[in-house]
Amino acid sequence: MTLAYMTTPLLGLADTAIIGQYGDAAMLGGLAAGALVFDFVFSTLSFLRSGTTGLVAQALGAGDSGEEQAVFWRAFLIALVLGLAVALLAPLIATGGISFLGAEPEVNRALDTYVRIRLLGAPFTLINYAILGYLLGRGDGKTALALQFLLNGTNIAFSLVLGLHLGWNVAGVAWGTVGGELTAMLAGMAIVLSRFRTGPRVGLARIADMPAIGRMMSLNRDIMIRSFALIATFALFTRQGAQFGTVTLAANAVLMNFFMATAFFLDGFATAAEQLAGRAVGAGDRIAFRRTVRLCALWGFVLSGIATAALLGWGGDLIAFLTTAEDVRELAATFLPWAAFTAMSAVLAFEMDGVFIGATWSADMRNTMLLSLAAFAATMMALTPLLGNHGLWLALHIFLLLRGIGLAAMLPRRERATFAPGPASSEAI
Repeated sequence: MTLAYMTTPLLGLADTAIIGQYGDAAMLGGLAAGALVFDFVFSTLSFLRSGTTGLVAQALGAGDSGEEQAVFWRAFLIALVLGLAVALLAPLIATGGISFLGAEPEVNRALDTYVRIRLLGAPFTLINYAILGYLLGRGDGKTALALQFLLNGTNIAFSLVLGLHLGWNVAGVAWGTVGGELTAMLAGMAIVLSRFRTGPRVGLARIADMPAIGRMMSLNRDIMIRSFALIATFALFTRQGAQFGTVTLAANAVLMNFFMATAFFLDGFATAAEQLAGRAVGAGDRIAFRRTVRLCALWGFVLSGIATAALLGWGGDLIAFLTTAEDVRELAATFLPWAAFTAMSAVLAFEMDGVFIGATWSADMRNTMLLSLAAFAATMMALTPLLGNHGLWLALHIFLLLRGIGLAAMLPRRERATFAPGPASSEAI
């Protein structure tokens, strides 16, 4: 799953590199701002992936293959309805993003173009979330990896042709993403449907089971609020960077690609924790649950250290590759250490997110994220007048640390409440 998730930030790096070849800071900033608006919408709806993973994993642990299918179809229907609604609302969402960010006119034009085109593929994107959630819930990392390679590989290819070769710049990158999402959705549905043919038949009555739907909606609501708070943090980060000027906005955008690369790198362990913790909870296996927490934490910290060292060593070369604008390169190099150490600050938060999603302890995730958002906003307002962009990056590190520490503090109490006294067998892993 680490390999699978690493293909996603490669897409962001490719898009940045394509637009960076134009040497236009406003265009680069507009791409970053447009991607932020897109992420604001779709990270809020990412419960379709993470919620599906946890519920499918628990059904797998309980040996209920019919419920696994039912969970997928509930997620699919929700994805289809929400995706069509988002596509119809694309002009309003673009206008809202422009109003919120308050960037310069050239940045706003690029943002508007990117968002309006990208959101046309909303149904494909959300259905892909449901497909990925189902595969990850079953622990099928190889198929998930193949689909992520297909999604991001075709996306990069389309974006190169349309954005750079044909000169469509930001519009070409956006259309390339829509093409990649459609390709992956068609392949993913073919895989899932072929598997369902060999399993038990699940009728509409099972899919429409109201208690099960109620549980999914409650879980999804909490994850949606948590995701909204997360992307709101990055929106505030980008907005504050825009107030420092277009060059700072563009430099932060380049560096946030590094953060996203390390984040998706660590997300492989978070996803492993989701699937394994969910399966352990479904089977009532306390030993397997504790092993999941221990091993994912150990390897997460090891790899976060490697990621930080790599960015400190080669970050300057990556900056030069991503943009030809000298002023952006110079400023990004100044703030590179802040971006490099985000891997160390974020690793515990990622792992705890995975454990809590798999165990479906969503209310704790929601509350911790809201408190961390409030802390970020307060520290940002206090530090940026004194330290400028350095204060903005410091506030982001505080936010990441509070998320991980807060969830880790809640873990023992949740474990005691979920598992019966005394260890169970460790057949779940």
